Amino acid sequence: MTRILVTLPIPEPGMEILRRAADVDVDVDVIALDHVALAERCASGDYDVVVAQLRDRFDSALLAGARLRGISNYAVGVDNIDVGAATVRGIVVGNTPGVLTDSTADIALLLMLATARRALEADRTVRAGEFTGWAPDLMLGTDVSGRVLGLAGFGRIARATARRALGFGMTVRFCPRPPSDRPVDDAELDEFGGRVEHVSWDELVATSDFLSLHVPLTEATYHLVDARVLGAMKTSAILVNTARGPVVDESALVEALRDGVIAGAGLDVYEDEPATAPGLSELANTVLLPHVGSATVSVRSEMARLCAENAVAMAAGTMPPHAVNPEAWADL
Repeated sequence: MTRILVTLPIPEPGMEILRRAADVDVDVDVIALDHVALAERCASGDYDVVVAQLRDRFDSALLAGARLRGISNYAVGVDNIDVGAATVRGIVVGNTPGVLTDSTADIALLLMLATARRALEADRTVRAGEFTGWAPDLMLGTDVSGRVLGLAGFGRIARATARRALGFGMTVRFCPRPPSDRPVDDAELDEFGGRVEHVSWDELVATSDFLSLHVPLTEATYHLVDARVLGAMKTSAILVNTARGPVVDESALVEALRDGVIAGAGLDVYEDEPATAPGLSELANTVLLPHVGSATVSVRSEMARLCAENAVAMAAGTMPPHAVNPEAWADL
């Protein structure tokens, strides 16, 4: 029977699917795997497939010694895996695309609204017994309706965010692949009927009241939002990140928020998760969520199903339904 290593148990029906098809290793020691222990397990030859989490780092050194058929990532992104190195080693990588679009777009809107309207500050005021009654200047925030939303990236989640923002009467602009640009397929724009505008990255940064990040983590997008970009934003602007933490230079962001370079930030991801940059959590002009963009019961369950089906196919030596690098097995 094939063997699958699960570095952290995934929700049902994922575990049931895995256990029906393979011998699954999810003991306590496996849950606590550090990078060295993960490398040892992958090199042991005891496992056909690893069901991995974003916290599990499959770098080129680990993959050079790995004896695996595949890695099924419990995520859409695969920036924790050196896909090129996996391909060279004949290790196919799978992900869980298409299922968390709406839930993550909801979180992007939540972060915009909560940051702009100072929702967490207001909540803390009431809970602390400091609310003494309505006042004309109590907890004044920023309008969302009628403001400019800039979307960095224009993939599924960004487009879902655009649909929601248009419902709030926002002006929506986007740059499809910052910091550079690319042509946009008409099919990507058809549903919007001319209600969204394609602009350059520099124009997006300079004109957005809300700058929402929807790009994958690559060499080009690492620290995409740095001190220079923050300095080019409106002083009244709010930054929203539901993409990947290292897209933002978090230390530069803390300084910008502290010094009034921008007005606020709503974050669901962090540069060095689960840690945050020194001083970030102390700032009142932030809303900080613990990477919950996909955290609904239905979405996590569907992610688990896709992840398990990828893993079972890999273990059986057949191409998984959601392979990131099918060329790894192109000659098989």
